[in-house]
Amino acid sequence: MDVKVFRTFLEVAKVKHFGRAAENLYITQAAVSARIKQLESFFDTQLFIRDRNAIKLTSSGERLIAYAENMVRTLEQSKAELLLTKAHSIQLALAGTPNVWDAYLQHCLSVVVDAFSGYAFSAETLSRGQMHRALLERTLDIAVGLDPLKSDELNCIKVADLELVLVSTEPKPQQLAMQQGYVYVDWGTRFASEHAARHSKMPPPFLRTSTGRIALDFILQKGGASYLPASMVNGFIATQQLYLVEDAEPWFRPIYLSYRKDAAALEQITQVKRLLDKTEPAMPFLLQQAGEQARS
Repeated sequence: MDVKVFRTFLEVAKVKHFGRAAENLYITQAAVSARIKQLESFFDTQLFIRDRNAIKLTSSGERLIAYAENMVRTLEQSKAELLLTKAHSIQLALAGTPNVWDAYLQHCLSVVVDAFSGYAFSAETLSRGQMHRALLERTLDIAVGLDPLKSDELNCIKVADLELVLVSTEPKPQQLAMQQGYVYVDWGTRFASEHAARHSKMPPPFLRTSTGRIALDFILQKGGASYLPASMVNGFIATQQLYLVEDAEPWFRPIYLSYRKDAAALEQITQVKRLLDKTEPAMPFLLQQAGEQARS
């Protein structure tokens, strides 16, 4: 089975439209239909329900997504690693959840890459479940998220604290900020339980999202309030586009780094871990130190 068939299936599942999937993949709509029929024939099951202009995944299609993602990811990584081996280089695959990239990893990635001369990195955004599965299947070296990944095969350590502050587009006391245009961001399972306890009497949020960047852009356009990383909003506070809700306590969320205990690139992973295993104020010195170690 050609991996292109699985890429086509994933694109159709993503956009819910055969024509748009064809445009995104630069192939004809007939080719998209033929590849989906090939998959359905191979698995002897229907993957999509076609109802006029609406396309929905069947239960079989939903179950196939995880296997298709793993197959495509494994093939892409194996191809990249073989090319890198030919060039006498080492690749490290790093992934984080969307919120961790926006609030933490994005600030570190370029410096980490510069610190490891002769190495190649791949970086992607994955959900907590996808990272856990990819680590166990050895298609990922390092996973960074707001919730620990638990497995006997993995090491999981806290590497930083993410400071969340309640900000509003207008100077408001906490009670009003939580009642008028509040946007709830999913900052992990522990945050959800603590948030429910701390704000048990507040009305339902105006908007829920899994990404801090979406919340930030939304309240800047429409007005409102949200718990967002201090590193993300400090510039907007300085220009008075956002205001700290002064009677609201900051929230500190741990950031966890996970990797396989028996990883093939354990030495390199340990160097990256040392680089990230501090809060941001101490990071510049450690970045320089790790870079010198990696080059030696």
